[in-house]
Amino acid sequence: MSVPDTIRTRLQSLAPLTLDIVDDSALHAGHAGARAGGGHYRLSIVSTAFAGRNTVARHRMIYDALGDMMRHEIHALAIHARTPEEA
Repeated sequence: MSVPDTIRTRLQSLAPLTLDIVDDSALHAGHAGARAGGGHYRLSIVSTAFAGRNTVARHRMIYDALGDMMRHEIHALAIHARTPEEA
């Protein structure tokens, strides 16, 4: 399974209404994190699970769902997490 597919699977726990993942790893070729095997990704997610939570709390929810991927497969993750009302 590819890294984006694994990210998508793990984030299902947040019941996303929309989930877009862009792999920007090729833009960072030669970067220390890229040499170690970690990719660079952009994530846009809309979920009712984010209601009433600030940006830091939303990001923590995502990091918790991704778990150990943040240490190995993912070097950098740009996150845009919104509620349906914000989308």
